[in-house]
Amino acid sequence: MTGRNGRTVRDLRRANRTAVLQRLYFDGPLSRFELGPATGLSSGSISNVVADLVGDGLVEEAGSVESDGGRPRTLLRVAPTSGHLIGVDVGETRVRVELFDLALTELARTERPLEPQRYDVEVVVGHVRDAVTEVIAATGIGPEQLLGVGIGVPGIVERTPERGAVVHGQTIGWDAVPLEELLREGSPLPGPVPYFIDNGAKTLGQAEMWFGGGRGAHNAVVVLFGSGVGACLVTPEVEHGRAVEWGHLTVRVRGRRCRCGALGCLEAYAGAESLLERWGEAGGRPPRDTDEETALTAMLAAAYPAEGGEPDPVALGVLEETAEYLGAGLSDLINLFQPERILIGGWAGLQLGTRFLPAVRRHATSYALTYPARKVTVELGRLGPDAVTVGAAILPLADFFARGGRRPEPVPEGPTPAWQAVLEERAPR
Repeated sequence: MTGRNGRTVRDLRRANRTAVLQRLYFDGPLSRFELGPATGLSSGSISNVVADLVGDGLVEEAGSVESDGGRPRTLLRVAPTSGHLIGVDVGETRVRVELFDLALTELARTERPLEPQRYDVEVVVGHVRDAVTEVIAATGIGPEQLLGVGIGVPGIVERTPERGAVVHGQTIGWDAVPLEELLREGSPLPGPVPYFIDNGAKTLGQAEMWFGGGRGAHNAVVVLFGSGVGACLVTPEVEHGRAVEWGHLTVRVRGRRCRCGALGCLEAYAGAESLLERWGEAGGRPPRDTDEETALTAMLAAAYPAEGGEPDPVALGVLEETAEYLGAGLSDLINLFQPERILIGGWAGLQLGTRFLPAVRRHATSYALTYPARKVTVELGRLGPDAVTVGAAILPLADFFARGGRRPEPVPEGPTPAWQAVLEERAPR
């Protein structure tokens, strides 16, 4: 049955389940009485939906509270063990995989290092497959209990009907890589378990907006500062965020060669990889035969030595110049999108931390227009180095909520008979 607005009874039931699940997830535990005002549903609808969700094992009791003159009210929450999620961060130095319960409590994790400057597709796919198998085995859950695998990757993600998610990662040498298709070939997971692949900056942004420094903001930009730089824009029109290739904004005409091949990109001056290169070019001594995170730690120690030490003027000068480039890049985001908040995350951003932030903030507001600069705050992200992985796990979680807490079903071969479609619409849910 279809209403005037084109919504079916099934659509309405799914929307009601979604509303209750989301309120319990973000604001719970809540009583049935509190769920009414929180969702806008009638008490009768709340009773029906809650009974349905309890019957499905998605909602459980979580104690009780005293009411005004009546019986204690039973509190409800989303059952943490009713589903499991995997988040994958395909970074530029390693692949990190974590398995979570529905409350995003980490149950298992593993990492696979990647060789510097080598992002072989087969190696990355093999790492993801092996790591997924490892975290599942470590927890003993059945693969069929997974709601999905979320994956954050560098580059632009295109969704195609034929090959699924295709990754255009120009800075890592990935040209239209059909990552989803490759992962499904020989996958250790059952066919119905979906993959959700998106840009790593977007998954970072999603995590910070749901659980970190972005909560409560309507307009925000979350910046990923690692080997390279990227950003995620979140507005009321783009509530789940949109990745923007901010790192390839031109900040200097005929400037340094970027990894993408162009000249003068922000990433060529502000990414951790280029920062360390510039330190060496200026006469500094970056440690050899080590990863970028260790080398950046050495640079910070040289620029800001322990009390009584003499700072390395070369390292300090390169860091101060990098802060200005980052601030100038942020000013473009401020002028273009006028966000309430800018959050800086990623392993390099967090490692530079509060020591680096005042200079970045000062340059950002000095280069930006006065009015939007007065309205914005520039802070560090709050979720730490695991934020991309958590954000990747949110991708299947958000899809699960949108389905009203129902798992995806295998797609039957051929069209559904008309009589079966009618019966499905009438079936109680």
